[in-house]
Amino acid sequence: MTEAITRDMTIGDMVQKYPSAVEVLLEEGVHCVGCGAAYFETIEQGLAGHGKTEEEINDVLKRLNDSIPKEEGNEELTITENAVNKVKGLLSKREKKNEALRVKVTSGGCAGQQYHFEFSDKKSEEDQEIKIDGVKFFIDNESMKQLKGSKIDYVDGLTGAGFKISNPNAKSTCGCGQSFK
Repeated sequence: MTEAITRDMTIGDMVQKYPSAVEVLLEEGVHCVGCGAAYFETIEQGLAGHGKTEEEINDVLKRLNDSIPKEEGNEELTITENAVNKVKGLLSKREKKNEALRVKVTSGGCAGQQYHFEFSDKKSEEDQEIKIDGVKFFIDNESMKQLKGSKIDYVDGLTGAGFKISNPNAKSTCGCGQSFK
C-alpha cells in the first residue's frame, strides 16, 4: 500500500495537504511546523533534527498516515470525514431540520479572499449540493470555481480548532488562512 505521507515529503506539503496530521508532529516535539524552514525541510530531516532514530521516524510516519481522515468528493471538492462529523454534530444541536453548511468564498480579509461558513436551510438556484453521510453542503457556483480541487477538513488540536480549506488555487495565504488569488 502506498503511503500518502512519506519521509521525503516536505513538512510544508504535509501541512497543506493533511492539516490534521500536524498534531502528530506537535506531539513528537516538532513544533516548527509553521516556521519558514519547515516548508523546505523533509519530514525525515525534521524528525532527525529533533533527535528521532530511524525506528522512531518509521513509527511517526505510520502515525502520520493513520491520522489522515477518510475523504469523499470529486475533482471539484473533497470533504473529509472530520468535517462531515463536525457538521453532523453541530446540526444535531440545532432546532431547524434539513439544514446544510453553506461554504462561500468572498472578497475581503487581510489576504484578498476569505471563506465563510454558515448554516442554511435554503438551497438557491446558484448552489451546488454535496451530500455525504446524510450531511448537506451548499456551495454557490462562483465559490465552487474558486474552490475547484480543494479539500475541506476540520482540525481540532493544540493549535486550535476549525474548518480548514486546502485550496490549490490560492497563490499565497496569510497566517489566518485566508488566501490571495
